Amino acid sequence: MKSIQYKAAQQVACEEKAVPEVGPGEVLIKVAYAGVCGSDMIIYQGVHPRAKAPLVLGHEFSGTIEKGHSTLPPGTPVTVYPLLSCGHCQPCRNGYAHVCDTLKLIGIDCDGGMADYVKVPEDKVLPIPADFSLKLGAFIEPVAVGVHAVARSGYRPGDTAVVYGAGPIGLCVAGCLSYFGANRVIVVEANPHRLDVARQLGFTVIDAVKDDLRAKVLEHTQGRKADLAFDCAAHPSVHTSILDILRVQGTGVVVGSYKKPAEVDLLKIEFKELTLIGTRVYERRDFETAIAILQSGRIDFERLLTVAAPEEAPDQFGQLLSGKTDAIKLIFQLG
Repeated sequence: MKSIQYKAAQQVACEEKAVPEVGPGEVLIKVAYAGVCGSDMIIYQGVHPRAKAPLVLGHEFSGTIEKGHSTLPPGTPVTVYPLLSCGHCQPCRNGYAHVCDTLKLIGIDCDGGMADYVKVPEDKVLPIPADFSLKLGAFIEPVAVGVHAVARSGYRPGDTAVVYGAGPIGLCVAGCLSYFGANRVIVVEANPHRLDVARQLGFTVIDAVKDDLRAKVLEHTQGRKADLAFDCAAHPSVHTSILDILRVQGTGVVVGSYKKPAEVDLLKIEFKELTLIGTRVYERRDFETAIAILQSGRIDFERLLTVAAPEEAPDQFGQLLSGKTDAIKLIFQLG
């Protein structure tokens, strides 16, 4: 079978590999589409603390059951909940398995979905509606990140939110806010192409390079400032403004993963009685909500997807790293 494998720092290859043998409690999935995540790019750069070459990448994917499931027949369209939790640590025992003390992921700690076939534990398989696009099926996982971030924020219908970053996760968060009935969703981005896509999706946009961010937020909120702000950019510059654009008792949500610690003005948090919270991946129920959001068609998420063949992986990963591409969300068509 074809597989996209991480071989070494800044080296991926499309290579033949044996179809996995499934054992008890495992399911073989024929993969249709698999998306490239920010964590895949960290692996590609050779700096992920756990991923070891050779590794078949991919934890965002869709496909159909080939064999091995105890209740779902072959041909059933599915996606996969890729978190591998220990089940024994305190977070797991208390219902927070998504922040397991030793959390692992399919496609990072074991071979993932960028291959014609992948084997996964049966309890990680999630059926998707028969009429659901398998291409969008590979985008369920990123939307679930957005669902979880909005749920963690304490969002209430009618809130005004600022989203920093118009990458896949930023636009997923913005899309979820819109779906849930936000009064206004303001997206802050420096890349002109991504700004244009955010505008086409119906969001208010602020150019992080050309615009006065604080003044624009005041203008768009009639002087009230934002109820919520989501940091999906994970760039140190965000924290020079995020606390200023929030109203008194507003909430900031850290969604993106920082490479280095960022400075935070705790005095502003104290004086404005702000809430600053973190959000990590998702819970299983977030996938169900993500499917409903994608099925609704209210946000044109398919506009974000750029499809490539597995053989293009070396070139596509290089372009993503260099920024010489307009692709917002790259997915490989497999199977």
